[in-house]
Amino acid sequence: MAATLIQPRRGRGRGGPRYTPLSEINVTPFVDVMLVLLIVFMVTAPLLTVGVPVDLPKTQAQSIADPDEPLVISVNSEGTVYIQDSPVELGQLVPRLRAITESKPDTRIFVRGDRAIAYGRIMQVMGTVNAAGFRRVSLIAELPKGDEVPLPAGGGEAAPDGSQDSTGN
Repeated sequence: MAATLIQPRRGRGRGGPRYTPLSEINVTPFVDVMLVLLIVFMVTAPLLTVGVPVDLPKTQAQSIADPDEPLVISVNSEGTVYIQDSPVELGQLVPRLRAITESKPDTRIFVRGDRAIAYGRIMQVMGTVNAAGFRRVSLIAELPKGDEVPLPAGGGEAAPDGSQDSTGN
């Protein structure tokens, strides 16, 4: 990369050619580097979430903003329980949680459950965490997109589009 800071001035004068400073900045290399960084950040940003693939159910509840980082417990479609990215047996869940949180009952814990998993398995995990004394346990769900019709709130009522729920009503 050759760059000159001064250029000879044309013309003859006493003492030979005079040099004047170059007043232009070459921004092309700067733009190239910024575009590469932008692409790198765009590719890596989606990978920063917890690594267990879970198909979350939809909800209309608003998200809660809180500055401290929560601990995430995930249950995948096979029923395997994970703390962050590492699998754990249900019997070892409480000792591992106490070791990670240093037995602080005010640690925020998020439970992510795949929508294909049985409700009882999620409640078993939440009950185990709650019985261990952790008070700030929450479920994670996705907000429905604008074109999706939310599920009816009542148990066993027909959906607005005339379809039936799982009980056959």
